[in-house]
Amino acid sequence: MTKWLQSGRRRDLCALLYDSGPLRGQKLKTTLEAHYETHIDSQSFYAGLDSLVEKGFVERRTEGIYDAYALTEAGERRVEEHFEWLREKME
Repeated sequence: MTKWLQSGRRRDLCALLYDSGPLRGQKLKTTLEAHYETHIDSQSFYAGLDSLVEKGFVERRTEGIYDAYALTEAGERRVEEHFEWLREKME
């Protein structure tokens, strides 16, 4: 498997999208903040999402005045590959 993400936060964002499907940016942010039990700077959060979009792992859709995010096929494949790698390491 190639190195697909260097940021744990970005991997976690992809895992949340894999589990939940498309989410609005704010819902995704609050879900991740609840998991980490801390506030995440909005600028940093959206920069991470933009990076995922630029790399082709996440797509951005406009829903009215909001942006919603969903994994692409490439993003889903990388999450599954990472899960398999983790499972092998934990066995």
